[in-house]
Amino acid sequence: MKHISGLVALLLGLAGFASLSFGHALEPGYLELRLLNAEQYGVIWKVPSNKTRPMDISASLPESCDTRNPTALIWEDSAYVARWTTKCSGGIEGGLIRIEGLEQTETDVLVRFDFADGAGETHRLTSSSSFFTVPAQPNNLDVVQTYLILGFKHILSGIDHLAFVLALLILVKDKRRLIVTVTAFTIAHSLTLAGATLGYIQMPGPPIEAAIALSIVFVATEIIHSRRGNRGLTEKFPWFVAFTFGLLHGFGFAGALTQIGLPETAIPIALLFFNIGVEIGQLFFIVIVFSIIAIGMLITRYMKLPKPTWIWSFTPYLIGSFATFWVFQRLATF
Repeated sequence: MKHISGLVALLLGLAGFASLSFGHALEPGYLELRLLNAEQYGVIWKVPSNKTRPMDISASLPESCDTRNPTALIWEDSAYVARWTTKCSGGIEGGLIRIEGLEQTETDVLVRFDFADGAGETHRLTSSSSFFTVPAQPNNLDVVQTYLILGFKHILSGIDHLAFVLALLILVKDKRRLIVTVTAFTIAHSLTLAGATLGYIQMPGPPIEAAIALSIVFVATEIIHSRRGNRGLTEKFPWFVAFTFGLLHGFGFAGALTQIGLPETAIPIALLFFNIGVEIGQLFFIVIVFSIIAIGMLITRYMKLPKPTWIWSFTPYLIGSFATFWVFQRLATF
């Protein structure tokens, strides 16, 4: 089994790390309509970069707004951004918000808007659903669906978080200990996700992201030591290591959620279902890993294939090497 596990880790690692080359093109766009005063809105439109150019999509506001389309886009950090103010006579409720060109992409656009009473809500648009009518009042079912999907997609696109989980799957062999370890990781990142998102805990983003990468380096090193007969802290107390580093990973999740924002009238619901989405995505990843292992074992036995012993040794070095690269890459952003 361990040889097949190593092969799975190698294949998933290569696939995941290769996807980083296209990460910017698949990042979500973001449209915000923040109520400044009666009928006056401040608009922010962020367009992902696609091969050093803005993705070919454009925001179109309700017809009640006097400036419906974005001004010139300016490059800021990791996206092209336009900011402007617009007056929407009678508010935006009942109006149509559309993202032109979204049908030809593989990305999503998150639309955050304020109602006339100042309450906020977030709506997710996709290539198959590129427009929506602003409701007259907040809808908790829309909040549940939006944040559940956001959490699910966030964890599956978070290669660093998945690399950490994968390293734990490789290192912790006993099923019961693995369940306890994954549960400890879940509890820990749920605590810091809630605390940071609600403003009870404040941590700077760049150091946290670098520390998350270091946590992956640590666990990858523990795998190497274990294969050499030296049981490390993670193998002896996997739940403790998972809980400790899970606190860091929770801050990473919170950073993404803070950028999206929470609807003021449904903060507990949005936070809860974002976290549930993260957990579903994490469990989905674990199921996929073990499914591939099971299929690989069947194929190996049926075809009587030789066991590729080098893969098991190579896998932790692969994970650790990319995590080390992330450490230096994130330190450069300080």
